[in-house]
Amino acid sequence: MEAHYFNVDVNWKKERLGEMCSPELNLETNNCVEVATPPEFPKGIPGKWSPEHLFTAAVNSCLMTTFLAIAENSKLEFLDFKCKSKGKLDRIEGKFLMTEIILEPTVTISDGKYKEKAEKILLKSEAACLISNSIKSKITMVPTILVQQSHPIG
Repeated sequence: MEAHYFNVDVNWKKERLGEMCSPELNLETNNCVEVATPPEFPKGIPGKWSPEHLFTAAVNSCLMTTFLAIAENSKLEFLDFKCKSKGKLDRIEGKFLMTEIILEPTVTISDGKYKEKAEKILLKSEAACLISNSIKSKITMVPTILVQQSHPIG
């Protein structure tokens, strides 16, 4: 695959609030997201996406998309994928750093015989995630595999 650029524009709106847009996204829908300084910092705005949220979201969504590709290629039958994530902000030697991203993926399968396969695919997905491989933060994954057997109605 050749190098590719992903275009994102940020425009300041007022105070500590801006808007992030991508000209590559569907123009029929709102292709912008409000972003702000988080409330943990002076003049931060609560309730808005922050760079720290977006950083954490990039790792989390990359795990999901990588999992989906590997699961499809591996013919894993699963019912659901969800992942909670936490990004840890620390001050190290006077600088703020996102030092750790904790991922808590949950994969739901219909049959216990797929449990080991699902676990292997999650581990492979974590290792192959291009965003995780591009950052310095420690990535910690705590996976859960649930078995949800369907019961016939009647």
